[in-house]
Amino acid sequence: MKIIDPHLHLFNLEQGDYHWLSAKNPPYWPDKEIINKNFTENDLRLNSQEEAHYQQEKQEKQEQQALTSPQDTKLTLAGFVHIEAGFDNINPWREIAWLESHCQLPFRSVANINLNLTNDEFEQQLTKLLGYDSVVGCRHILDEDAVELLNSKKVQQHLKQLARHKLSFDVQMPLKNQAAVKILADILQFNPTLRIIIDHAGWPPYHPQKNKNDAQWQLWQAGIRELSKYPNCAIKCSGWEMTERQYELVWQQEVIQTCLTEFGSHRVMLASNFPLCLFSNSYQQHWKSYLQATAQTSEELQQALCFNNTEHWYRFKNL
Repeated sequence: MKIIDPHLHLFNLEQGDYHWLSAKNPPYWPDKEIINKNFTENDLRLNSQEEAHYQQEKQEKQEQQALTSPQDTKLTLAGFVHIEAGFDNINPWREIAWLESHCQLPFRSVANINLNLTNDEFEQQLTKLLGYDSVVGCRHILDEDAVELLNSKKVQQHLKQLARHKLSFDVQMPLKNQAAVKILADILQFNPTLRIIIDHAGWPPYHPQKNKNDAQWQLWQAGIRELSKYPNCAIKCSGWEMTERQYELVWQQEVIQTCLTEFGSHRVMLASNFPLCLFSNSYQQHWKSYLQATAQTSEELQQALCFNNTEHWYRFKNL
């Protein structure tokens, strides 16, 4: 099975800033040292023989969780989408230049962009970013600032500028935030050529057992339902480890199924969030768990979730 990973990050600590990776800066994760190191495309291992550096007991635990058929499936990484990782938020093209100078696999870039820039500054940054072949979209992490940013006329104008340049926008914010979802829905409605791609499934609340009476879960579902109405909006399922390091697969499966029910088979993508997925699993096991989560679906749907949809939404050609 061919995979295009639609959400990962590579680090070059010698050339980049990565302020957030320092133990002195938030987020204050006790296990941050796992990812505070250089990562290149050579670390994207999908084959068992490349996994020797992981502890044996963790491998055994992973093998117990995996079904035989997904474990035996041959996985091939055909490409990836690199999402900005804080390399240089003032000069975001530097990260793209580094990627394009050393990556060998086909890839697309979602560059950092500051939505608080003036219109002229914003257009200048876009012009510079558009000089790089891999750039197909931009991201400014919204999260707790989502309402304030999305409600800004300046920000709305910037999103229109992205659409004019045929660039997508990756949205990272909790979809249980009803006010933010309402504003984003309005933006989607009045900008039908703007491609919005939701990161990390919109931060679904964690519960290890299915619980449809959970208020936060219901708010998240309502957000998913509202944004799925717009054909120019897609969603990526990833970031599980950010909510719960030792998450249960039943929760992951429930989130994926909810996204499929609302967005349909052509607007849902499965992603890794590498290297942050290493907080919970190896890169290989992360993708094996997706095959397990979708084992009861058709091979055609699995290929759409792992390859075809990313190929379309992030504008890959002839892979």
